[in-house]
Amino acid sequence: MAEEIINRVANSKLKTFDLEEIYPEGNRVLFDIKDWLFQELILKEKDFRTSVKNHDWSQYKNSFVAISCSTDAIIPSWAFMLVAAELTPFANKVVIGDLELLETAIYQELISFLDFKTFADAPVIIKGCSNKPIPNSAFAFLIEKLQPIAKSIMFGEACSTVPLYKSKK
Repeated sequence: MAEEIINRVANSKLKTFDLEEIYPEGNRVLFDIKDWLFQELILKEKDFRTSVKNHDWSQYKNSFVAISCSTDAIIPSWAFMLVAAELTPFANKVVIGDLELLETAIYQELISFLDFKTFADAPVIIKGCSNKPIPNSAFAFLIEKLQPIAKSIMFGEACSTVPLYKSKK
């Protein structure tokens, strides 16, 4: 008779954390202000404010927006803030920077509000494979929350993990 195959991973106390599961859906938009600059280099306040005033901001509803300038123009902080002020009523999240900074800010906020009680004194695997653009900084935010409470932390999949941390308790 053949022996019954037992899934020891499923029966273990291992807890898996998959950052992809908390990934918020919504468009990611890089809003480049260069087109609102004179010759894509000089900010003329009156023209810039007119562009801001006439832009349809409602198109960014429920989007995540990174505001940047792709040229080497020197942009005063108030210009980015003016654009952010218009985006804020519509967008889910607004940052001044690139798309990677946007994802970092999204994950930092998400992770800060999570309840990690179920991971207390448990061996934890942080899932490594993902189809979503998860920034490396999100893994650091996760370690910061899990390390004080987890028994151990590993990275990868249950069949092949890389140990990262083991509690000295």
